[in-house]
Amino acid sequence: MTAEMSGVDNVASFYEGLGQVLNIAWGENLHYGYWENDADDSTVDVATARLTDLLISMLDPAPGASVLDIGCGVGKPALQLVAARKTHVTGIDVSDVEVEQATERAARAGRSELATFRNADVMELPFGDDSFDGAWAVESLLHVPDRSRALAETARVLRPGGRLVIADTVERPPVGPEARAVLDEICAAYHVSAYATADEYSGLLTASGFVDIDIRDISDKVARTGMIMADAVEARREELARIDGPEPVDQYIGLMRRAAASPDIGYLVIAATLDPASGS
Repeated sequence: MTAEMSGVDNVASFYEGLGQVLNIAWGENLHYGYWENDADDSTVDVATARLTDLLISMLDPAPGASVLDIGCGVGKPALQLVAARKTHVTGIDVSDVEVEQATERAARAGRSELATFRNADVMELPFGDDSFDGAWAVESLLHVPDRSRALAETARVLRPGGRLVIADTVERPPVGPEARAVLDEICAAYHVSAYATADEYSGLLTASGFVDIDIRDISDKVARTGMIMADAVEARREELARIDGPEPVDQYIGLMRRAAASPDIGYLVIAATLDPASGS
């Protein structure tokens, strides 16, 4: 087994273990929530759906467009996209368990013709050139060992002029020693390759042929996610510990509280367009 494949297997194991626990505590929209301001008392379900809506608006696919969902999880954002824009979504994930759950979710929603899911690695996509009109990666690229390769592969399967949207947790330099310790611990515990910065994403996207790069720091809108998620897990600690063991549950609670308190850890949403001249 290669080191790369071992990393993929580790990510899959995380989402098939603690990830399933988090789905129970947080909900199956397993990404950050978006709150408008301090007075916004929206539920987690509303806040996470609102973030997905923001990403849909940034991707802005036409009805019938083909979209690649990189790191689809259990498929809830993909199905929200399908419902909103009547697109054809192909979701990929490295976890067979999550692919099966996403497929079942699409079938229950009557969307199997518009949303399909399969096991695949973004660093080696099993699709031909110019296969998709758009793509998004919602909190998935942080697990990828080689983001440059992943973005190059994404560019290869996008048609010229295709849109890419990314949502990701990032570093906000300069990162102090306390935040660095938290980031290093998260990387080790949850198979995060490394946290990027806004400048790194800009450079990687440009190198892969993307133009019109729009990077938005929405850290203030999603900041309460960590504390709320930690509270949700802690409130069901005994139940969740029976599923995955007390140690990973307690570690998660502590890390999320520390990360949420750090101004050096932020959150970006990014939109970019594959250079329309790239196919000429």
